[in-house]
Amino acid sequence: MAGSVPPSPEFGETLPIQASPEVLAFLARRRSASAMTLTEPGPGDAELADLLRLAARVPDHGKLAPWRFVILRGPAKAAFADRVTALADSQANPAKANAALRKLTRPPVAVAVISRHIPGEIPEWEQRQSASAVCQQLLLAAAAMGWGANWITDWYSYDPRATAILGLGEGELVAGFLYLGTATEPPQERARPDVTTITTEWSAD
Repeated sequence: MAGSVPPSPEFGETLPIQASPEVLAFLARRRSASAMTLTEPGPGDAELADLLRLAARVPDHGKLAPWRFVILRGPAKAAFADRVTALADSQANPAKANAALRKLTRPPVAVAVISRHIPGEIPEWEQRQSASAVCQQLLLAAAAMGWGANWITDWYSYDPRATAILGLGEGELVAGFLYLGTATEPPQERARPDVTTITTEWSAD
């Protein structure tokens, strides 16, 4: 996979804003890998530590870190999947619910990004958005390292019994499961929105 990740800057260090054509080229072609194509190997301890460190470098009004990470891999991930599978037949569409679990069981590593609301002056909506930014940043960092990655929420992100199994507390929500591994086939480009049809420029007139 990609080379070593630079260390975090020191607190207060000056970080100049500068152009990065390489990042623009990366973003112009970024594509999520299908979770069903992800297999071993996945990122190891050191790479996961780097990925989470990079994911945490997101806008965070109030410096609250209103999110946390839960890593699922190996036998523990299999045990989690078994316990969640027991809930699938009670979903509104059991066949679809069971099929969705293949996206959970196949990738070797999953990182659940947990959104938490910290009471205070910062609006809850802003805190929840910060957790979504963490998901996107983790997705980008994984792809930049060369890993296949997919950001998924499914029924087990919302079923209170499943989130209890995951260990969520009061006010916590699953912002997303980030599935990581080695992509067995390259993803194909999909249809993208025509940005001109969803963009307006506000005028005072």
